[in-house]
Amino acid sequence: MQRLCSDTAVAPACHGGAKDLKLARQAFARGVELEQSRPQTLQHLNQAYYEFQRASRLVPQNVEYQTALDLSRQRLAAMHVELGRSDLLDGRQAEASEEFRTALNFDPQNEFVQQRMHDALRPSPVPVANPPEVVASSDALTLKPIDGPRDFHYRGDSRGLLTAVAESYGLTEVFDDSFVGRPVRFDIERADFSTAMQAASEVTKSFSVALDSTIIFSCADSKENHRLFDHMGMRSFYIPGEGDPQELQEVMNSLRTIFDFQIVSLNAASSTITIRGPQAALASATQFLGQLRGVRPEVLLDLQVFQIDHTYARTIGLHVPNNFNLYNIPAALSTSSGSSLAALVAQLESGSTSILSQPLATFGGGITLMGLSLDQISAALSLNESWVRLLNHAQLRAQEQDNTTFRMGSRYPIMTSSYSSILGSVSASTLQALGISSSTAAALSSASSSTIPSITYQDLGLTLKVKPQVHGNSSLALELEIQLQTLGATTVNGIPIIENCQYKGTIMLKEGETAVAAKMITKSDQRSLSGLPLFSTTPAVGALTSQRTNQEEDDELLILITPYVLRSAERTDTPTIWLRR
Repeated sequence: MQRLCSDTAVAPACHGGAKDLKLARQAFARGVELEQSRPQTLQHLNQAYYEFQRASRLVPQNVEYQTALDLSRQRLAAMHVELGRSDLLDGRQAEASEEFRTALNFDPQNEFVQQRMHDALRPSPVPVANPPEVVASSDALTLKPIDGPRDFHYRGDSRGLLTAVAESYGLTEVFDDSFVGRPVRFDIERADFSTAMQAASEVTKSFSVALDSTIIFSCADSKENHRLFDHMGMRSFYIPGEGDPQELQEVMNSLRTIFDFQIVSLNAASSTITIRGPQAALASATQFLGQLRGVRPEVLLDLQVFQIDHTYARTIGLHVPNNFNLYNIPAALSTSSGSSLAALVAQLESGSTSILSQPLATFGGGITLMGLSLDQISAALSLNESWVRLLNHAQLRAQEQDNTTFRMGSRYPIMTSSYSSILGSVSASTLQALGISSSTAAALSSASSSTIPSITYQDLGLTLKVKPQVHGNSSLALELEIQLQTLGATTVNGIPIIENCQYKGTIMLKEGETAVAAKMITKSDQRSLSGLPLFSTTPAVGALTSQRTNQEEDDELLILITPYVLRSAERTDTPTIWLRR
């Protein structure tokens, strides 16, 4: 257990290094001075907090330093909350959320700050647009039965059941010649005409259409009979909103798929959809469109991208001579006959390939005097290590079912081709002979010799595409597409290879829940050995006759995403829509 101490007389004195104690007292004094400065600004409080933090880190058992650090943290959190509240009142929600987020960093357990953060990210819902409405209708004939509920308890033929139901409401029943009767049992109480007729049709496996306001026609329930006898109607619906052609197309495709309409037309200019089909299907489609709302929810995506790059390189060893050059000295001197001795020596010493630029051993005599140049011995002892930590924080606002794209990186120019004029191969004199003035010919000749490149820019780095979908149970579905492109180490015909890593999928999250969208770790370990054969791999002699290089690279990428619903449409309980096939 760490024993607390203080610089005052009421507690034991602090022990530690004299340098640390002195630096801690100086940092604490600077922090107190900054806190007491007037006017008290956010910058002064931040500097005071970091001074108290430094003093507490140097002498962690000092109770005064810890107390000052906690009080400074509370003051900073309160000031950021006040700034966030002011921004929220002025309608600056992004600035307010950033202030509340900073306050949470100083005081993560503060429930009041958490609630204010939630208020900043979730404003009150705005009124939604009206649902689609019918602007034109051409319906088929309708029956006019007698109002009032009826009770039925029937045992007998299916034809008799349908006749009894029709007569109870003052209607006349007519049957198709192909209608086959069969024994049925039917019991229902206090049913209106629509309920009783629908139940009777289910029992008898039939469907009915109106021939007049008092005559009803019944036949077997089959696709062929529906095609022949169904009464067709037409309705035009106005879809409110911005009139986006893509949204209207999606609504039209939904009507085709769900209700199996064959005749559907779209007028994007007037935002209307016209449908022609059976009367029952038109009624169900009207009920379906009445449940739609024109304004879609909006989502705030809080995105954090962490990058850590670590590079380590080490070279240890000795470079022993492993390159030998043999010269014939008289032949080398014969190339400089007639020169003075000083000029000869200077010529032999000049250049990196001269025979005198390296140690030289001689043997033989006369015209067979030979020189053997030896490589130089050198020691290598180097260490390079680097760390790069990068945090990118972005907030993206998107509408439901809209693709949102976030790119982070650079655009790399790649030359795909080059062009030059044919006049570049024609001299100025030739152009003059064609009647072109000398100045113009010179200008054309010089300008045409230049090469014009064709460049394509390639996006390198991270590309994130998100498509949110809001559900009614405070959850969100995010369709993610993540692409990471980097510049490769090799080229093909001068064009670099682009390394690509891609992910595509869907995740489900609660509102305010943080998820790891992607994590990638790349490790590279390269070891090289340079030295004399056999000797370099010998355990005892290898360190004196070889040079060893070790290179390590560690790259980490972490993507965190947190969704918040900024605006949600009003969701009410909707009735079930029944379709009869």
